[in-house]
Amino acid sequence: MSAAVSVRFVTREDYAEWLPLWEGYNRFYGRFDGTALPEEVTRTTWSRFFDAYEPAWARVAEADGRLVGLVHYMFHRSTITIEPTCYLQDLFTAEAARGKGVGRALIEAVYTQARLSGVVNVYWRTHASNATARQLYDTVAEHSGFVVYRRRLD
Repeated sequence: MSAAVSVRFVTREDYAEWLPLWEGYNRFYGRFDGTALPEEVTRTTWSRFFDAYEPAWARVAEADGRLVGLVHYMFHRSTITIEPTCYLQDLFTAEAARGKGVGRALIEAVYTQARLSGVVNVYWRTHASNATARQLYDTVAEHSGFVVYRRRLD
């Protein structure tokens, strides 16, 4: 990666380059017990980025004419603020681009968009074992100390 990184909103034409990043992200976290994410979920997620009624957004990082990272985020209401809150749900950088400022640029792009939208809080979660990413996160945000619990309702 020799060129500067630029971050922009995803376009419909980006699907072929976005998809391997999305799949890499899901593999990294071992989602769905290592099996591929169902195509219907991927297609639905992708379509939400272009639906004016959905509060989901996607930005991509580009360098040397190709996509090297993605970030997905959504705005939602909160019981503790009047303004909306932003959940940064997915952040992924291609392996060859890691350590080159791509993740930081994507997070900063979300911060900028959140400010422009009147959002007062941006949050995300990562796995405790993701030490490399946590080194970055510790420089751009504060750890909340919360532990996440979940249960899938089938």
